[in-house]
Amino acid sequence: MELRTLRYFLEIAREGNMTRAAQRLYLSQPALSRQMKGLEDELGRTLFIRHSFHIELTQEGMLLRKRAEDILGMVDKTKAEFRDLDGTVGGEVFLGCAESEGMKRVAQVMAQVKAAHPGVRFHLKSGNTEDLTGDLDKGLLDLAVIAQPVEQAKYHFLPIPLADVWGAVLPREHPLARKRRLTARDLEGEALIVSRQGMLQDYPKLFGERQEKLNIAATFNLPYNGSVLVRAGLGIMLCFEGLIDTGEGSGLCFRPLWPRLESEGNVIWKKRQVFTPAASALLEALKTSFGPADSAGAPPARPGEV
Repeated sequence: MELRTLRYFLEIAREGNMTRAAQRLYLSQPALSRQMKGLEDELGRTLFIRHSFHIELTQEGMLLRKRAEDILGMVDKTKAEFRDLDGTVGGEVFLGCAESEGMKRVAQVMAQVKAAHPGVRFHLKSGNTEDLTGDLDKGLLDLAVIAQPVEQAKYHFLPIPLADVWGAVLPREHPLARKRRLTARDLEGEALIVSRQGMLQDYPKLFGERQEKLNIAATFNLPYNGSVLVRAGLGIMLCFEGLIDTGEGSGLCFRPLWPRLESEGNVIWKKRQVFTPAASALLEALKTSFGPADSAGAPPARPGEV
């Protein structure tokens, strides 16, 4: 299976049309069709359902699309890493980002690195911890910012000196909006829009055994669409403070939970990670800004094993 063929396949999957994909790839449609027929023969599976004016992926085609994106992403990242190993502090840094207040501190350090090394370029991917650690393990990310404790057997980590505070986002006209803070008892019986990660890591600290009795209307992994559901009247969303606009004119408000519930933030990277000069520069700057890394004793970040 050639990488070029996978790139052709992804272009067809994105366009949903063989003719448009061929035009974008500067190929003839018959040549592109032959490439895809050869790929299907090699895999022994039908990848496309061919309609009159568009192409639809089969279940096998959707699986290949996911695998091809991972494979080509890794190939492109590897090429970039070798281009960047010339001693020049420049190139690509791939950073996974939780939706967290801690990203404000990380962003400040990123701006300092960019000012000192204009050739550095950052590529961000947002997601929850499961998404980000998966990409970190595959080598698709250099570093990740997560908002929960670290699996120390797998990762080095750098604590972010800014905790995330849990609270509720609700319509300003909701009766509970009159309270300055909300308890577990206040939320019993309310339709709740909750973080899937929070249900595993954080909510048990507040709700205890009562968590099983919560009225869960919806779950989310990133909060923006959760706030859309709040505006639509679906329920109250539990999320971190500062992630959703609750200012005047938003129609929403934020009320912290009580007792105070916080999540720790960490920058993590794989043990025995090999960094480019650009990624090393960011990690060194984060260490300088935030303090020493974990007690596991990560050596200085430089091109090589960390």
